Amino acid sequence: MQQDQNILDNLSTGIIALDRDLQVIAVNAAGEALLETSESRCIGVNAAQLLARPGDWIKSLQQVLSSNSPLARRGMPLTLLSGQEIHVDLMITPIPPDSSGISLLVEMQTVDRLLKISREEGIIHAQETTRAVIRGLAHEIKNPLGGVRGAAQLLARELPDDGLAEYTHVIIREADRLRDLVDRLLGPNQQLDIQPVNVHEVLEHVRNLISAESCNRAGFTRDYDPSLPLVSADRAQLIQAILNVMRNALQVADAADNCQITLRTRSQRQFTVGNKRHRLVCRIDIIDNGPGVAEDMLHAIFAPMVTGRADGTGLGLSIAQAIVNRHGGLMECESSPGNTKFTIYLPMEQVHV
Repeated sequence: MQQDQNILDNLSTGIIALDRDLQVIAVNAAGEALLETSESRCIGVNAAQLLARPGDWIKSLQQVLSSNSPLARRGMPLTLLSGQEIHVDLMITPIPPDSSGISLLVEMQTVDRLLKISREEGIIHAQETTRAVIRGLAHEIKNPLGGVRGAAQLLARELPDDGLAEYTHVIIREADRLRDLVDRLLGPNQQLDIQPVNVHEVLEHVRNLISAESCNRAGFTRDYDPSLPLVSADRAQLIQAILNVMRNALQVADAADNCQITLRTRSQRQFTVGNKRHRLVCRIDIIDNGPGVAEDMLHAIFAPMVTGRADGTGLGLSIAQAIVNRHGGLMECESSPGNTKFTIYLPMEQVHV
């Protein structure tokens, strides 16, 4: 039986086995990922409780039970418990009675899966290209800046009037400011210090920092998966990435009192990041109730210097994405007014201490 489950867990198609009462008997890893749930949460649960709006889903299952004939549905809309709507190709097959108790076998494949993989590959490639361009520009900018700063220091020593030296101090300060800006554009470049990291401890650490910044006025809802294993990551950089995302939510809120942030963690199996498939990934959702991201900005929200705020630098989310990418992960954003969700995917390969 364990061998059969291992085979099912390595399929990219979501599989759910139901009994005659439409209770879940088994689900594979792809099914868990597709329905944004876990095996422990759905075994023994009625199929109606897997979705927010299960009407058509239940009708299809009952139709197969009563007719004892397979049913195929193309592009069937399903509304997940999170409120997200997905479209799946659905195949429901009746199973002859046996000792397993399985009456229905449901196969599900998201219609947009290949498009999603292609889009992720494009995002990662675009970010790598952008960083290569920025590295080249940074080299061209920092060299002249060093010369300007050095010349200003020499000039300050030669000026007879201390009052005139203030002008050279302005040049030095501005040169330092530009150099700092270029360094921030490049993002973190130190070697990753990979260690076993408890994601929930990191989230709680950042939550405390944001609470302090908002004088404890920002509200938090936590929905953690306690079974989540440790992640191989650089703790300090992971804190920085999540802090940038949460701080962005705080900054776009009308007032700190109105800022509500939901922190959610889940594990997902057989998840693809770009063109690489991972047996297990950690998913971190950071959801806020802010005004949302303008549709014309959504595709470029992680690009450097892109911001919707007059006082923003446009570097926080870019740096967060760069940190996640260095961990072999991916960051995505979905947004509508009152509901913006940043999702971080981190591979959970075996931790080597």
